Amino acid sequence: MNTLIAYGTKYGCAQKCAMELAKELDGNVELVNLKEKGTVNLSGYDRVIIGGSVYIGRIQKEVSEFISANLNVLLKKEVGLFICGMQEGDMMEKEIADNFPAELISKAKSVKNFGGEFIFKKMNFMEKAIVKKVSKISSDRSDIHHDNIKKLAMDLN
Repeated sequence: MNTLIAYGTKYGCAQKCAMELAKELDGNVELVNLKEKGTVNLSGYDRVIIGGSVYIGRIQKEVSEFISANLNVLLKKEVGLFICGMQEGDMMEKEIADNFPAELISKAKSVKNFGGEFIFKKMNFMEKAIVKKVSKISSDRSDIHHDNIKKLAMDLN
């Protein structure tokens, strides 16, 4: 089975999660950072896993554009979806619904929240200020849900 993991990342959390996921999957796995490679020929893949990190409620533009450009093909493939972010519960469910088309969510074999992290040295001044004010966090924090990465892999293997 040939699998593509197509992701968008701003500070590297989604990439870190995608790499961890790739190690858990059976078959051949290719990782593609959509920011570096905008167009991907999906014909050689049996399944496609799409994910990215969410900032201020939005996933990376590259992820949205990839889905829009390939939606008809994606709906014919085995699909998994993931999102990286620090929201939990209903807020995370809303972010998933807001960032992936409903027909893709319903087609997906698995949809998971991989958690997220705040690494302050990677943020600019304004981003640090927003995180401190909104999240009440003032130092680095990693809350990656490794169990959800494994669950998505199990769902698709």
